[in-house]
Amino acid sequence: MKGNNQAYKLWLCLLCSFLLLPLEIQAQEKGDSITGKVHKIDEVTVTARRPPAKVTTGSPVQLINKEDIKNLGLQNMADAVRRFAGTNVRDYGGIGGLKTVSIRNLGAAHTAVSYDGVVVSNSQAGQIDIGRFSLDNVSSLSLAIGQDENLLQPARLYASAGVLSIETEKPVFENGKSSLSQIPIRGGAFGYIAPSIRRWQKLGEHTGLSVDASFIRADGNYPFTLENGKYITQEKRNNSDIHTWQGEANLFHTFHDESTLDVKSYYFYSERGLPGAVILYNPKAEERLWDENFFTQARYKKTFSPKWTLQAQAKFNHSWNKYEDTDVKYENGKQTDINRQDEYYLSAAVLYQPVKGLELSLAQDGFINTLHTNINDSPNPVRYSSLTALNARYQWGRIKLSGTLVGTFITEEVKAGNTPDDRKRLSPTLSVSIQPWKEEQLYVRAMYKNTFRVPTFNDLYYLRIGNTSLRPEKAREYNIGVTWNGKPFSFTDFLSITLDGYYNEVTDKIVAFPSTYVWKMQNYGTVHITGLDATMATSIPVCPNINVGLSGNYSWQKAIDMTNPDAKNYKDQLPYTPQHSGNASTTIETPWINVGYSLTGVSERYYMAQNIPVNKIDGYVEHTATLWREFTMKGCHLRLQAEVINLTDKQYDVIKYYPMPGRSWRITGVLRF
Repeated sequence: MKGNNQAYKLWLCLLCSFLLLPLEIQAQEKGDSITGKVHKIDEVTVTARRPPAKVTTGSPVQLINKEDIKNLGLQNMADAVRRFAGTNVRDYGGIGGLKTVSIRNLGAAHTAVSYDGVVVSNSQAGQIDIGRFSLDNVSSLSLAIGQDENLLQPARLYASAGVLSIETEKPVFENGKSSLSQIPIRGGAFGYIAPSIRRWQKLGEHTGLSVDASFIRADGNYPFTLENGKYITQEKRNNSDIHTWQGEANLFHTFHDESTLDVKSYYFYSERGLPGAVILYNPKAEERLWDENFFTQARYKKTFSPKWTLQAQAKFNHSWNKYEDTDVKYENGKQTDINRQDEYYLSAAVLYQPVKGLELSLAQDGFINTLHTNINDSPNPVRYSSLTALNARYQWGRIKLSGTLVGTFITEEVKAGNTPDDRKRLSPTLSVSIQPWKEEQLYVRAMYKNTFRVPTFNDLYYLRIGNTSLRPEKAREYNIGVTWNGKPFSFTDFLSITLDGYYNEVTDKIVAFPSTYVWKMQNYGTVHITGLDATMATSIPVCPNINVGLSGNYSWQKAIDMTNPDAKNYKDQLPYTPQHSGNASTTIETPWINVGYSLTGVSERYYMAQNIPVNKIDGYVEHTATLWREFTMKGCHLRLQAEVINLTDKQYDVIKYYPMPGRSWRITGVLRF
């Protein structure tokens, strides 16, 4: 197709331009490198927890670092993200169940996921399964509602209502070592086994390599209790198995002029059963799903002077999936859907600091998305997108002002059928942060952000459900918050508190709406979202060798449908939206063993539009306990960890008719040498 040829030609031109940025890799010479200089220092024992990063920006930002992940015993991405206030992780149950994240009920498609600074995309469905990312090589997780303070980032990140950023570890070589290996092995209930391996290798004074590979398999056939009126039976989840393979390689290089180049290649493959909703008297499920994803990305950063900094990114992303269902209702007894999508992406951003206190940046992104399916008369769409972000930040004393303007232009081509109209839009963001008193670590913030999401390929083209006349879904965010950090009590190392109130408005909401014969995607709906997020963290040194850490968050949210005053669900709480949710954690660090205990609580919700008793999903509180200890033996480090998940064996649903596992266990051993 002509459009495809143009896309490939454009991509080749952009890629060549990007590769010419660093003309050549200079000869290696002594000096600083990506790994830093090797400093030999005396061994010290840290007996206090590090306070969380100060939120001094106009937008709420939350952070979980490697130390938090270790101390809390977190083993997967979904459990970690649930600890952010204001997030809603939809979990379809089990190890292989789809897990997506939404910020303040704006929808998963409004939340960008960044992996080492480059956006993870899915133009077909518009949402990212965060369950496929491992925590083993993660150095930090951050959630920025609105946007974070980094002005040197792609325009794509400015265009989202919020950003979940995943940053992986870079190789660090200590004590003159040139390599490091790590072998984690996990095993647990329901046939779960997950071995993995990591290798860090120093290739030169300025070059490092990291390689990670992992495998997961699980039966997933966990028991649950099925209630049908007065009848109660014990059942097991069927068709819940999963097998995944994941690999990642990273190359880090520092040039003689201190500019850096990071290159990443990533591969993921999975085969899983889809257990589906629990249907009375029909526990069988025959649906299968295969997923494959490969991407390679590069990030180049160069500081020309104290005033000028450049960052350029390039990425190619390939995704393939196959869905198969065996049932007599199909003509040949089986239905098979195959989808392939590709993305070609290039971004460049420049940061300019003309005077003290003033920072300006300009980011330009261009990307091409394609989709091919095995469906007859498929439109095979090609989407061309251009995003421009102009940013300014000025700090005057203890006042910080920020503003962003994002310009979006999107056009599409199709092989068959109607072509949607071009989309053009300007989206502003304004924020302010004030420190009222110099002596106090108290910050007050306010933010306004205007964003929108373009209909996905499924929204526009999927069989008879798609609608090429859809308008973008628009969102407006308002936030007022405060952060305080200090040491008010002599028995604490620190105390950190944040409090944010917000109001969101979503218009032209894209939903499936019944038409004459079939369901159809329509712009239908206005949603008002009012909420409150609160977080707290502290550390208490009980004695020189024992430390207790406490943290938690709480969210209150009222998300109501304001579409039709005559509708029965007018001003009712949106489906799957609890009014109250939160979590709390405590860690006890001792010289002998470390203990972690956490709980997550969610109030009742409704799985349909009307808030009536028959549509109610009960609330729940899930408890998790963790024990772990580290050993050092002849230069090797061994970490042993044991966990009990859902300690009270609580049966609950995150999604109606998708029961979550009851009490389960997991054991982890990590050898590092």
